[in-house]
Amino acid sequence: QVQLVESGGGLVQAGGSLRLSCVASGRTFSTYALGWFRQAPGKEREYVAAISRSGAIRRSADSVKGRSAISRDNAKNTVYLQMNSLKPEDTAVYYCAANPTPDISGAYSLKDEYRYWGQGTQVTVSS
Repeated sequence: QVQLVESGGGLVQAGGSLRLSCVASGRTFSTYALGWFRQAPGKEREYVAAISRSGAIRRSADSVKGRSAISRDNAKNTVYLQMNSLKPEDTAVYYCAANPTPDISGAYSLKDEYRYWGQGTQVTVSS
């Protein structure tokens, strides 16, 4: 079992930036592929970005491509999501998720591929 705790959300003006962090408990952080998802009110939870166990493979959704960067620090058990040029439509609760996988190169975009989830951090972008 791993616990994930997100932080870094808040209220920001359109065009601004935020860096979200997610810290994981336990000693097996490097064995997890990681992802960020978000859920706006009344909408389905959607994929934002994913990173492989080593960090060599990184992917992002078209909606945030060019404005976001996912990274991880295995020594700190932490995954980050840098979001730039924020738009009001980026307003959502952002969740990190972990997938224990033997595939060192896997970066996953489907919710069902993730076993562990954090509680989320609210990001609100004002226009």
